[in-house]
Amino acid sequence: MKIVFMGTPNFACPILKALSEKYDVKLVISQPNREKKKGVLLDTPVAGLAKELNLNLIQPESIKDSYGKIKNIGADVLVTAAYGQYVPTKILNLFKFKLNVHGSLLPKHRGGAPIQRCLIEGDLKTGVTIMEMSKGLDTGVMYCKKEYEILDEDNNSTLFDKLSIIGKDLLMDNIDDIVSGKIKGEKQDESLATYSKNIDPSEEKIDLNNKTKDIINKIKGLSMEPGAYLEVSGIKVKIFKASSVDNFDVNAKAGTVLNVKKCIVLKTLDGAISLDLLLVPGKKIMSGKDFSNGNKIFILNNSII
Repeated sequence: MKIVFMGTPNFACPILKALSEKYDVKLVISQPNREKKKGVLLDTPVAGLAKELNLNLIQPESIKDSYGKIKNIGADVLVTAAYGQYVPTKILNLFKFKLNVHGSLLPKHRGGAPIQRCLIEGDLKTGVTIMEMSKGLDTGVMYCKKEYEILDEDNNSTLFDKLSIIGKDLLMDNIDDIVSGKIKGEKQDESLATYSKNIDPSEEKIDLNNKTKDIINKIKGLSMEPGAYLEVSGIKVKIFKASSVDNFDVNAKAGTVLNVKKCIVLKTLDGAISLDLLLVPGKKIMSGKDFSNGNKIFILNNSII
């Protein structure tokens, strides 16, 4: 089996590694390197792994510009996992099978941010679907699924890692049967379809006028990257973990700082939250307790809204 693989973040790495150990991965395609450290561009996780595995790698700004190269590879199977670019039908038609490892139980959470959105929306379960890539956004037939019950301690980062492994195992257990035609796939029920668009930077700000549960879910959905934040006196304080507090001043307005000793407690619309893991620009990530010891940002009884 000759495979072209498309992927970019860490989510895709276990999948690429497993494929390379069993099949002939003729070409790896990743997004261009954009992240910098000390002025030097860093490889995307998939690009770095492809180099480590000595695999043929390209990173086009636009995938459509690589049509000729992809065609000349002569692969019969395309596998994608969080690639991050729209793949034109012209390129999809080069392959007999075009499989996508999607981080949700389709048709729910189609789109670019299924893992973040399932946490933000408070879903109780999620999973991975191996599907056929088609012209529509995640609308192709589904070959197989695996469910995962979301744990209370799960956040965006842990769920990405868990679903990556689930996706790798699901693909490797079924790809031979998909290609042989043993697994035919089933159409998605369009009446059940939901869409999970990419996270917009405007969504990262925490609004304490919202309910406690919704605030905690947003923090989980954005932790550890990019991180939800509170703006306090012009300072963006990133919150990576928060929990509900039972004892609080019910008469206080949303946004009021209720406690600064041993923890930071803030009033929400219907309750209160404790900030359990924080990051202030220029500092290291700290627990809420450690942060409160040197806190000079949150002032007792002040409102941060």
